[in-house]
Amino acid sequence: GKAEVFRYLDEVLAEIESGAGGGVLSEAETYFQRLSAFHQDMHSEANAYFRQNVGLPQPAGTMDGGLRAEAGSSGDLSGDELPGDAEIPGCSAFMQGATPEEPFVFDNEKWAHPVELKPFAIARACVTQAEFAAFVDDDGYLRMELWSEEGWEWREREGATHPVYWKRESSGEWLRRHFDAWGRLEPHLPVIHVNWFEAEAYCRWASCRLPTEAEWEAAAALDPDREGEGPTSRKSRLPWGDEPPNPKRANLDWDAMGCIDVGALPEGDSAFGCRQMLGNAWEWTSSVFLPYPGFEIDPYKEYSEPWFGTRKVLRGGSWVTRSRMLRNTWRNYYTPDRRDVWAGFRTCALDQ
Repeated sequence: GKAEVFRYLDEVLAEIESGAGGGVLSEAETYFQRLSAFHQDMHSEANAYFRQNVGLPQPAGTMDGGLRAEAGSSGDLSGDELPGDAEIPGCSAFMQGATPEEPFVFDNEKWAHPVELKPFAIARACVTQAEFAAFVDDDGYLRMELWSEEGWEWREREGATHPVYWKRESSGEWLRRHFDAWGRLEPHLPVIHVNWFEAEAYCRWASCRLPTEAEWEAAAALDPDREGEGPTSRKSRLPWGDEPPNPKRANLDWDAMGCIDVGALPEGDSAFGCRQMLGNAWEWTSSVFLPYPGFEIDPYKEYSEPWFGTRKVLRGGSWVTRSRMLRNTWRNYYTPDRRDVWAGFRTCALDQ
């Protein structure tokens, strides 16, 4: 029962605090303790999906606090839109993935391997609610030519004509539900709760495309060289560098209790000028979730391997994601029909 679970938890915590084993934890003990914490973090985020899906009230307070306080007494987390693309130079051998120096990584991040990248242009910010509303109002959900065959089959099966938590008033104005509260669209907030099919259709409508996960990681992690003609070989752990996240850089840890404007938090920009690559909203990529070369299953055998080839990769984290879990190499993955995830997307310019 519940009492037994809490008793076991207390025993584990007491063993950790006492420094069992001579005060030094074994590699296996460290791995499983971190895995347990991160797995609980994932369930905490899934609980937010559930609350939103069924329309329960917004949770009271925040988990860590800080983002509103950092914004000052006005609580201003605005930033409007952030137009334009960041130009990312090509790279003949971009090392995608994590390195062994990272204290903990999941098996699907192992290990860094060379990927050839052509020059590309990626949006500095995620697609906003206002931008996506223009797609909806242009009958984007009703134009078969904008959808892949699989996406159109999903749209017809679900009868989808707009994002899942939107509705139109008799006046023609769109409303969006955040937990149990309906309100007008927030034009400069990222569109969220759209699935991969919806993101793909928007891109076709807007004459752009989704980034690959390698492109996303490069835009987040690489630094330009002094001449600005190419990237250096160094990868940063987080978009702004190697320092831990804080409320001035990323909307994480439930701090804002929702998304903020896509132009907010400039201190979190990547070296190439992309904003909010961690936090606010998960970002769909075009990539299928596949193993990296030389993949080996970790002790949590069901975490990655059963899902290869059946899901799309998301990057970046959302406002409910725990900051201690994230890094530029972190891979999330969902089936392309999932709309409950706190996910949006940013775009890439079409290849010339």
